Amino acid sequence: MSLRRLLSAASSLALALLLIACAAPPSNASRDVTTASDQTDTARRAQLRVELASGYFSRGQRTTALDEVKQALALDPNLAEAYNLRGLIYAGMGEERLADESFRHALQLSPRDADTLHNYGWYLCQQKRYGEAAPLFAQALATPQYRDAQRTLLAQGVCLARAGQNTEAERSLMRAYELDPTNPVVAVNLSEVLLRRGEYERARFYVRRVNGNADFVSAQTLWLAARIERRLGNAQGMREFGTQLRNRFPQSPEAQAYDGGRFGE
Repeated sequence: MSLRRLLSAASSLALALLLIACAAPPSNASRDVTTASDQTDTARRAQLRVELASGYFSRGQRTTALDEVKQALALDPNLAEAYNLRGLIYAGMGEERLADESFRHALQLSPRDADTLHNYGWYLCQQKRYGEAAPLFAQALATPQYRDAQRTLLAQGVCLARAGQNTEAERSLMRAYELDPTNPVVAVNLSEVLLRRGEYERARFYVRRVNGNADFVSAQTLWLAARIERRLGNAQGMREFGTQLRNRFPQSPEAQAYDGGRFGE
């Protein structure tokens, strides 16, 4: 299955836009909880630009999103989340050096920001820089009260699988599944890793949960199921999934691979 498409479908790179504290309390006072009223007018305008940029980026309007980020940084050059978003935009544009610089700068400004740690880790994984990605995922997961652990566990598991570390990948994906058992992206990736590890019955269990819901069935999930049944020696089951694949997704690469007997074994 295309892991990039799966992660995109799960909105795994969605930004959590945070309010930036700009007013510091007196040195002899205890720090209060920061609210929107603590922001200067300039900070609020910079924040609005980032929110607009995020909206444009989510709709695929990268150039417009980048322009909004530039305006945000002109207002507030220390806005870490703007650099985080700029990294995502440049990554989407294929500007690898600028993306890398943006993520690094965001972490210089906010070293413990779990969202940036996740995004930079996933970016490095896509660049096959697996050793550099691993500690970033670990840091994100170690962030207190991190609410998107299942998202990072999924990305971590995918990255480990790409690096050929299937045992570790299974561990991460199982943790993601425990946190979000209804997520088809997690189940499919877990099934794929279990297939690689020779855990065919377990792989069958997780992909069946996905194919049992018509909303989640795809050429990739049917192809995965057919490959599992083949490994289990279930020729009839393999043919049944192959027939569904041909009928429902006749032009897909997976249907062509099935017809050509290219099972990747």
